[in-house]
Amino acid sequence: MIHEKYYELVAEQEKLLSKENHLDRTFYNGIYDRFENPVLTRHHVPIHWRFDLSKETNPLFLERLGVNATFNPGAIYFEGKYYLVVRLEGVDRKSIFALAESDNGVDNFRFIDTPLVWDDIDESETNIYDMRLVQHEDGWIYGIYCSESKDPSAPEHDTSSAVAQAALVRTKDLKRWDRLPNIQTPSPQQRNVVLHPEFVDGQYAFYTRPQDGFIATGSGGGIAFGLCKDILDPVIDQEIVMDERRYHTITEEKNGQGPAPIKTDKGWIHIAHGVRNTAAGLRYVLYVLATSLDEPNKVIAKPGGYFIAPFDDERVGDVSNVVFCNGVITNDQGEVFIYYASSDTRIHVAKTTIERLVDYTFHTPRDPLRSLDCAKQRKSLIESNRSLLK
Repeated sequence: MIHEKYYELVAEQEKLLSKENHLDRTFYNGIYDRFENPVLTRHHVPIHWRFDLSKETNPLFLERLGVNATFNPGAIYFEGKYYLVVRLEGVDRKSIFALAESDNGVDNFRFIDTPLVWDDIDESETNIYDMRLVQHEDGWIYGIYCSESKDPSAPEHDTSSAVAQAALVRTKDLKRWDRLPNIQTPSPQQRNVVLHPEFVDGQYAFYTRPQDGFIATGSGGGIAFGLCKDILDPVIDQEIVMDERRYHTITEEKNGQGPAPIKTDKGWIHIAHGVRNTAAGLRYVLYVLATSLDEPNKVIAKPGGYFIAPFDDERVGDVSNVVFCNGVITNDQGEVFIYYASSDTRIHVAKTTIERLVDYTFHTPRDPLRSLDCAKQRKSLIESNRSLLK
């Protein structure tokens, strides 16, 4: 017999799930639109994913498997719907992957089916998170996620040192997933690995981030590019950094590829994340760059500064002052949906178009890297505008 409290909670949750998400009219930069509400939070997770509904085994109707946060989703437009592979973190700190779908990409997202599972081929793998999804030209949908394990070389008393590797899965229908071997690179630690959606020189191409440590990049760092001949034996022999970290910029501490790049007539547009250290801890923002259509590892444009940063309430959460994106969808109308998480807690969407994204990417000035040069850059803009305002 189902506990009567279940029906009360479902009715209340339905108000949240069916709520329209309107544009935030208080925000304008011409580049993208923000929305008033997150698209997914822990409160969107189905009641029957968290509670034992039986009145016999759960007479007090206590939550048995709590949810702490929903964030950092992979994203794909599939069979006319918008799908997110969400990082759903339980109160036990473990992350799992769960599928949510929406008809319009901005609201009414609902978790469906059950959490994603596949063959367990790595007994050392403890945590999984931040999947990047890409529809590759070979016909498969690939997911690359961070596979985290305890560092086997750490002393017994050290229960925090970890090793990150890039794990690989693929599917044709978002229901059945095949686990492939981990991606091998020359780097001892690897995260933020993304598959390029097309073959390059007849090979699978990847964006990687070489790093020495689990958190700190060490002698590594920067977005790198590498090729692999066989996706079933994913070995990248060489990583060449194409977008390096720079002193006193938004990428000073580290940077990494977000989702797979977007193909446009002018080039591949990449949404990446940059990290700098502050007195309050690491600050994560998003930035944009473009690479050549013929050479996707050659940077041809890079607007200065950040593209999206934590805004108002987005600054507060489990890991505050962070935005992170590993999921973007472009639909058949040229609309671009950028799914980003704020402060490792909730998922938002920013909406733009290919036209606006191209304009921003190729016409926004680069960062001149020095304060006086930045002042001259802004002075030039002001003086140009003054002539129009006379």
